[in-house]
Amino acid sequence: MHAEYKQYQCFPPAPLVFNAFNLCPFDKVKVVIIGQDPYHGEGQAHGLSFSVNDGVPFPPSLQNIFKEINNDLGSPIPTSGNLTRWAEQGVLLLNSILTVQANKPASHQRKGWERFTNVVIKRLNDECEGLVFMLWGVKARKKGRCIDSNKHLVLTSAHPSPRAVNFGCSFGKKHFSQANEYLRERGKSPINWSVITPNWALSLM
Repeated sequence: MHAEYKQYQCFPPAPLVFNAFNLCPFDKVKVVIIGQDPYHGEGQAHGLSFSVNDGVPFPPSLQNIFKEINNDLGSPIPTSGNLTRWAEQGVLLLNSILTVQANKPASHQRKGWERFTNVVIKRLNDECEGLVFMLWGVKARKKGRCIDSNKHLVLTSAHPSPRAVNFGCSFGKKHFSQANEYLRERGKSPINWSVITPNWALSLM
């Protein structure tokens, strides 16, 4: 990856490649949401699956995620697509591939990231109890084959991308309320899915 970042423009910026793990350490994980690879446009990716920096227009998949939260929980559509506050509450926003070349989706496939994130998922499965795994789309479901549904809650649906929705696949399955119910049953604090505050606003609190 060092060579890729030297030779090409890549995302997310190098200091943010492992942002998901920095914001949500292993021992704090409650929920795992598995994405594919980072957004490949300028200024979008910051190391969290599906998330974008403050002020960046919502990509279509994120729009559908927010619509589902609104339908499931009645929460208003947020003004920021930055999901940092989810990560800080224990949501590991994990892409299967952690880096990408600018404007070249899936350009870092088969460069070792898939093996790395497979190990992460296996460790979470083996060493933790009572996690919620949200597996959206065929690729995420394949990624989650090692997950023991007797130890964890595994929620599956279509990918939130418009392409999947347009093909008649169903994304909305109330995963967010199901996750919180499961966490409460195990004595864990639920995730406040509606808490998405731009970083500039946090500095005023």
